[in-house]
Amino acid sequence: MRNVKTIFTQPPCKALLFVLLSAATFLIASARGQDIQAATTRPIKLGIDELRSDGFSLLTDKRVGLLTHPAGVDRSGRSSVEILHEARQVQLTALFGPEHGIYGNEKADTPVLDKIDTRTGLPVYSLYGRYRKPTPEMLQKIDTLVIDLQDIGSRTYTFISCMKLALEACFENGTEVIVLDRPNPLGGLKVDGPPLESRWKSYVGAFQIPYVHGLTIGEIARMAVSTPGILDLTEEQRLSGVLHVVCMDGWHRYMSWPQTGLRWVPTSPFIPNFEAVVGYPMTGLGAQIGGFKHGIGTNYPFRSLRYEGIDVPILQRELEALDIPGIAFERTKTSQGTGLYIRVVDWHAWRPTELSFHMMQLTAKFEGNNPFASAPDSQAELFNKHVGSTAWWEQLAQKGEAANVSGFITLWQRQAKQFQLESKRFWLYD
Repeated sequence: MRNVKTIFTQPPCKALLFVLLSAATFLIASARGQDIQAATTRPIKLGIDELRSDGFSLLTDKRVGLLTHPAGVDRSGRSSVEILHEARQVQLTALFGPEHGIYGNEKADTPVLDKIDTRTGLPVYSLYGRYRKPTPEMLQKIDTLVIDLQDIGSRTYTFISCMKLALEACFENGTEVIVLDRPNPLGGLKVDGPPLESRWKSYVGAFQIPYVHGLTIGEIARMAVSTPGILDLTEEQRLSGVLHVVCMDGWHRYMSWPQTGLRWVPTSPFIPNFEAVVGYPMTGLGAQIGGFKHGIGTNYPFRSLRYEGIDVPILQRELEALDIPGIAFERTKTSQGTGLYIRVVDWHAWRPTELSFHMMQLTAKFEGNNPFASAPDSQAELFNKHVGSTAWWEQLAQKGEAANVSGFITLWQRQAKQFQLESKRFWLYD
């Protein structure tokens, strides 16, 4: 075990390397149901696997809280809750749950209540209910908060927002944080979409990063702690806080989820598989306003497109005429009727968010009266909190179907490349 101060230097994380971060001590050829390069035969080792391999030494003689959900498992699929609760070296005293709850069965945007965990008898504090930030009273019961959350690589998925608030609360109250790292399922090389403007920061956009960010949750934590101004803390609090990132062994940036050899555990009700992870940035933004339906409630969440009032053959012609790189459309039957399944046919050419912005342009075309120009303030605000670009919203509202999609995509590509260059100093893997 070794400590790394301020800026992590190469080589990247190896087995049993724990990164202590504080400023004081600081594909893919796609077939339906399968967005995949060659799968790894032997699963990589996750942060929880490495923590256990080291005998839980970071947790010795400490009261431990665990922030997790059903996807917080080791590489064999065993729950981190069970692992820490049964480890003789670990005094697990409290559990914390993000959006969708510690069991993963709560609906999106639905407050979750505190409860008692039926498996362990431990209290479960909801961080998506009365409080979204751990209170001092919650943290009085622990010395260390372990975070084991599986992210999906898109900015608006709220687990990284939950982590940010937990970091802030712990640093304010002298509680150390341990992040058990997990793969970015889209890999560490895809960075795409508009960066978030500061005016639109919210729980669905806590970090000013591109929509698809290319970082692991441990790397995001590292960036947040080592960069002044990201966390809502005084400098004294930031500098005195302690964050450990327990790295994975065997993960590389080129790896999408299928290449990890791991089984996907649903991270939320509408992300049941890797197929939905890929679809989330492709269609999620584009279906916020207007008649697009993107497969929620079918077997293909975020991957099957329809438009209310538009015949599927017409929709298919419109989408194919756009000639969007890396994807293709094929008709498919779902529980909601015929739709267009989106296939990723060239992973390297595929830009994850591009389709969503063409969907917005088509919405303005199909609706006749530009719905972006007439959207109520509350709807416009929610849209912008997700997308993050005031200029794009103004373009849509003013020009509708004549909006310059290609110009904005070119701008965002340039900004994404710059972000990727700047974020390399926080990378823990090659």
